[in-house]
Amino acid sequence: MRPPSVFWLPGYRLASPLTEWRIGDRKSRLRKVANLINLSTGARARLDWFLWHEEHGENALLTARHFGISPKTFWKWKKRFNDANLRTLEELDRTPRKRKERAITPLQAERIICLKRAHIRYGKAKIATLYQTEYHETISQWKVQKTIEKYRLYYHPIKQARINKKRRNSVKRKKITDLKIKKRSGFLLCLDTIVIYWKGSKRFIFTAIDKHSKLAFARMYRSKSSLNSRDFLYRLHHLVDGKIENVGHDNGSEFKGRFADACLAMGIPQYHSRIKTPKDNPVNERFNRTLEEEFIQLGNMTDDCVEFNRRLTEWLIEYNFRRPHQTLGYMSPINFIYKHEHLLPMYPSSTGG
Repeated sequence: MRPPSVFWLPGYRLASPLTEWRIGDRKSRLRKVANLINLSTGARARLDWFLWHEEHGENALLTARHFGISPKTFWKWKKRFNDANLRTLEELDRTPRKRKERAITPLQAERIICLKRAHIRYGKAKIATLYQTEYHETISQWKVQKTIEKYRLYYHPIKQARINKKRRNSVKRKKITDLKIKKRSGFLLCLDTIVIYWKGSKRFIFTAIDKHSKLAFARMYRSKSSLNSRDFLYRLHHLVDGKIENVGHDNGSEFKGRFADACLAMGIPQYHSRIKTPKDNPVNERFNRTLEEEFIQLGNMTDDCVEFNRRLTEWLIEYNFRRPHQTLGYMSPINFIYKHEHLLPMYPSSTGG
């Protein structure tokens, strides 16, 4: 008979006090070794699997369930685990031992060089077409480009070298697809620009909307310069009490220059949409459509920026404070923020600026 006061599971062996002391001593020793050899976070987590596994009757299914992993994953690392060498818990290098080499034969390279030198102004697409016509063999534009780069077959080699160096050293733009969206107000403000043609004049409306709470802001300017986009950013920053963690926008010139400098000064990372991919900024695209249908097309358009922004301020108050939003459960953005988060210090007189 098992003692009635002891909880028992199938496959769970009761350990004696001596066994428990040995397990505890082994646990402390292995963790000290892990600290000494600077084991990675992932390897330490896997070490915890096996220590917990030993302490709880060596039940693999129970261990997998406890740590939220599959039994297959547990046994994979169990077979690899060696307590005499804790580095066996580290991820192995997945770099291919034998890398694929460029399949450009010397004959193909020679032919490409001859064609490129004879037509120094032609690009890779035209050279590939000429290659197929001349030698009755299909060759990819990629092979042509790599041959041009290798042998520096440019019209201005020195100038092109400077351009290539500039490209290599340029700051890589962050793509919006690289950002892991978090559901909280202020995490991502989506920006865009609407171009309006009206009675021979051209006006630009900068728009912004919070991806989570749908809190929106817009303002008309006479041009889409980076100076105006910076002014719009400052007004938006004041409107949301500085709660802007990231901004997302397209690759327009208005979001460079002084706008980029202002983002850098305020510590706001910029994320760019992919070219010709409106689905990367669907929330702002939908707000732009709403602005056109529910405000501009209802007789509120004028090329006077002061008058237009006055009317726009009144409409934004309606949009943010009273208009029901389907995606928010038919609540207004302000009511949604008030219910789920702390209310922003936003009031009607600060909406338009």
